[in-house]
Amino acid sequence: MILLNQPTLSNGDIIRPTYLEINLSQLTRNYRAIQQAVASAQVMPILKANAYGHGLVAVAEHLVSLGAPYLGVAFLEEGIMLRQAGVQVPILVLGGIIGNQVPTFLKYNLTLTASSVEKLHQINEAARHMGVRARVHLKIDTGMERIGVHYYSAETLLAAAQQCPHCDVEGIYSHFANADAARLHSAEVQLARFNQVLAFYENQGLPPPPLRHMANSGGILQLPASHFDMVRAGILLYGIYPSESVARTVTVWPCLAWKSRVIYFKVVQPEHPVSYGSTWQADHMVRVVTVPVGYGDGYFRRMSGQAQVIIRNRRYPVVGSICMDQMMVNIEWDSAYNNDEVILLGSSGELAITCEELAEWAGTIPYEILTNINTRVPRVYVHDP
Repeated sequence: MILLNQPTLSNGDIIRPTYLEINLSQLTRNYRAIQQAVASAQVMPILKANAYGHGLVAVAEHLVSLGAPYLGVAFLEEGIMLRQAGVQVPILVLGGIIGNQVPTFLKYNLTLTASSVEKLHQINEAARHMGVRARVHLKIDTGMERIGVHYYSAETLLAAAQQCPHCDVEGIYSHFANADAARLHSAEVQLARFNQVLAFYENQGLPPPPLRHMANSGGILQLPASHFDMVRAGILLYGIYPSESVARTVTVWPCLAWKSRVIYFKVVQPEHPVSYGSTWQADHMVRVVTVPVGYGDGYFRRMSGQAQVIIRNRRYPVVGSICMDQMMVNIEWDSAYNNDEVILLGSSGELAITCEELAEWAGTIPYEILTNINTRVPRVYVHDP
């Protein structure tokens, strides 16, 4: 077991009873399953937002040990963190950049996204000034309307890339807006637009960049024609499907469990409200336990009156308003004791609380559940026996 961001006492006991348990063996199985599904294409694990809440550095190090050839992050700062931790494989920063960041990208040997001719020229000039070569991927907007040159204007960017002697244009990519939908017409239109852009190279008698990539988790599952040379595995890598309607053509399982413990037990009299705002009370005597987790940890306050947890292999409702650091659970007249394990997300025996359930209770999507788990929640890394 590897402890990260987890203060312990001199005898090894964990101080904070609320933590995330990340199963690296399951992460390995997910990575291998995706790798097998995309055949000859490479798999780029996406590690943005603290590796979808699983822990940026620890997850990156594990995936590199499995042979991941490339990593993807959202921001410059994430790439720097990985380099400072000793990660040496190529790292593509997917987000937009501003000109004064370019020298820092080059200092840390991070791969830049060139989303316009202007950005490309800024990168080339900075590389010339520093006497280095810049790794670049060209970003094509085929229908997301976020960053990237429009597909119908892309030839200008592709032609400019041939005239940048200080840049190694090793990739070209786009991003799906609806590859996880039940109906794939929109995604198929985007794919056709990307292929239209790629035709530039053949038309000009030029070799395309060696890394063409478009498939996110939805594309991996539903659009084999989008796998090209590399796929970008995001939420699927962590064992969560990107939508309820997506075809589950690759079998993955969650890597993460969120656990805590009972820290207080009391009997609450009828018509005695529980928590802020007095939003819940029982009409009969009940037993209520307190759990040291709240919206300050990323357990959304808007799940108040909706969420359930598992204690002693039974599901119980969270009652009253979820506080910043604590919440209360009604166990009716069942038994629970201080230090009993509480499953917030994960399984216990035949029961499970899924990420999709938390998302439904919070009125959001699983992505937000995972990425909002605060860094003050320690991450504990385990392997299967």
